[in-house]
Amino acid sequence: MERLEAVTLLQKYNKEPFHIMHALTVEGIMRWYAQELGYGDHVDFWGLVGLLHDVDFEQYPEQHCKKAPELLAEIGADDEFIRAVCCHGYGICVDIEPQHQMEKVLFAADELTGLIWASAKMRPSKSTKDMEVKSLKKKFKDKSFAAGCSRDVITQGAKLLGWELPELFEKTILAMRSCEDSVRTECLALTGQNE
Repeated sequence: MERLEAVTLLQKYNKEPFHIMHALTVEGIMRWYAQELGYGDHVDFWGLVGLLHDVDFEQYPEQHCKKAPELLAEIGADDEFIRAVCCHGYGICVDIEPQHQMEKVLFAADELTGLIWASAKMRPSKSTKDMEVKSLKKKFKDKSFAAGCSRDVITQGAKLLGWELPELFEKTILAMRSCEDSVRTECLALTGQNE
């Protein structure tokens, strides 16, 4: 699958700038994690799974991760790709448990990117570039902050990976830093808005 095909499919089913930005962010962090964890040969696969992980969410929220296989079939996604996309909804909307390292990373980091981005927007810099793990820990403990970001899913994701929460926080902040500028630029190009 070519990235252009994936972006076209994303735009077909996602119009909200927030959803486009989230997709690009998760693509960027998945690419970073692939390199970081020794899966550099699969960086494009990890990235495209990240890009399309929520392909069905905007138009079919009640069928999230259930409608995705049908939409992904439009661009010839194989079973491995479809499984990787769908299992990030494990225990929420599907019972497909993440097994591969990439699936576990997506499960853990997807939800966390929302919390990190909400935290970054509260900073004077409006950026992850000067964010520290300790400030994210405070936001994580404050259940009323970014209440839609499930702390249980983030905690479960860290356990699946065999990591402590601070390690997941630190790696995902670094991953978001690595792609923040390119995500903003591409989101602006695709939607005419920064978010």
